[in-house]
Amino acid sequence: MLRPAVSSNWLRNHNQENPMTVIHYIGLDVHKKTISYCVKAADGRIVQEGKLAATRPALHEWVKAQRVPWHGAMEATLFSAWIYDTLKPYAERLVMGHPARMKAITAGKKKSDSIDARTIADLLRCDLLPTCYVMAPEMRDLRRLLRYRNLVVQQSVRMQNKMAGLLMETGTAFHKDKLHGKKYFSELIKSLQEVPESVRICSG
Repeated sequence: MLRPAVSSNWLRNHNQENPMTVIHYIGLDVHKKTISYCVKAADGRIVQEGKLAATRPALHEWVKAQRVPWHGAMEATLFSAWIYDTLKPYAERLVMGHPARMKAITAGKKKSDSIDARTIADLLRCDLLPTCYVMAPEMRDLRRLLRYRNLVVQQSVRMQNKMAGLLMETGTAFHKDKLHGKKYFSELIKSLQEVPESVRICSG
């Protein structure tokens, strides 16, 4: 028995109505205390928009309420990494926008948090969003540790130089290579006889 032919228009309408084939596009404008969002359909229609607190509980509650598979995007800022990590498990696709390139795209336009969220959603929807590389969480942790270690080393060297300057100012002889050693430095300060009290206080 022959089956009736199915028109391409019927298939197109059927696919549009099938929730399994629908994708929403979410633009996120992130700040320190708040996140503005705009959810758009593939045709550009705004499905939902609003603002929520920039906290993990608020994000989890909001994202769990999204019933349709979604792609999301946000601009890379100081506050974006933890938000990205929180939302990543829920998204079909989640990307970071390159801040310099996005600024060039939106320069001169009227701006507000809601408008920025709509713009990001549109750029994502039209596949025009200039993205940037997002480092894996473990690599970000390693980078953070290395940066902190580097900062501590710089501060340590700066303090050693200041202590050396104080000692040279008072004509005190010392072993430069051992100056950073806590034991050597303590014994040196105790052994000093003709050194102003101010130097002892600063060195202590």
